[in-house]
Amino acid sequence: MRRPAPSPNIVGRAGAVAAWAGVTAWGLWAALRYAGGDRLPGLGAPSSQLLAFTPYAAAAAPLPVLVALVLRRWWAALAATVVAAALALAVLPRAVGGGDPAARGPVVRVLTANLLLGRADPARIVDLVRRSGVDVLSLQELTPEARDRLDRAGLTRLLPHAAVDARPGGSGTGLYARHPLRALQSPSGMSTATPQAEVALPGGRRATVTAVHPVPPLTAAAFRQWRHDLAELPAAAAAARSGGTDAVRILAGDFNATLDHASLRRLIERGYADAADRVGAGLVPTWGLGSSRPPLAIDHVLVDRRCAVRRVAVHDLPGSDHRAVYAEIRLP
Repeated sequence: MRRPAPSPNIVGRAGAVAAWAGVTAWGLWAALRYAGGDRLPGLGAPSSQLLAFTPYAAAAAPLPVLVALVLRRWWAALAATVVAAALALAVLPRAVGGGDPAARGPVVRVLTANLLLGRADPARIVDLVRRSGVDVLSLQELTPEARDRLDRAGLTRLLPHAAVDARPGGSGTGLYARHPLRALQSPSGMSTATPQAEVALPGGRRATVTAVHPVPPLTAAAFRQWRHDLAELPAAAAAARSGGTDAVRILAGDFNATLDHASLRRLIERGYADAADRVGAGLVPTWGLGSSRPPLAIDHVLVDRRCAVRRVAVHDLPGSDHRAVYAEIRLP
């Protein structure tokens, strides 16, 4: 016997469910992004991991639009279009850039690199410093052995001034500079070494640089520490409010956060700009390339928003799962 054809009502309901399921899934993601999910009570820890992949969700957002159109669910198609536009609005400006202020101060060249437990090729680091004329270098996961290898490779001949806290494992961090620096007190209660230093630039200008590396928010406890570390980083807004152009703050390192994390955006709102975002390179991944994991942009150079960003470049780093980020900054 032939089976009876499905009822048109059943087919219609199945199509409606399929169309609205896509709208709901992407809509919840957009709502989480705009609500700052990593700062919501009870949702922060899982949201912090999910939100890192928002650029991929935005790239796939046309899919529920197409499904709804194929199924002729016009209201669902309209809703999906609104959701796709909201995600695009959150993500695409990072690929456009703009908004640089007029700045006429000295140029500072900053490089940051996560060494992956000290395994990154020291010759590559030294070559990047030499070729780019780096003034300040921020290194994360700097072990004592890696520090010694970098010394032998010639790093301290190029950058003779340092504020280094090398440690076994992944919690060591260091700052190296071409110009004299004065070590400052680190923020309190940080999960990893967080050296800060005031760099004396030619012409009498100064810049305060902080090497950043909060723990990744992979567990509930690590998530709480991650939020604490980002919140404890110094603000740049005080100098901007005073109208002074002398002391400028720069944060450079592996933030274990993307611009889709509200915790990082809140830090930026305290007087900073993301250098890569300024030049339209905010979607260039810095971690996870060459693996099965979707790559993410979690390494950043945050500059006092009064600075102009002349150039940003991302460089492969043999031996590490991160890429080095270079930023050329003109001070106000």
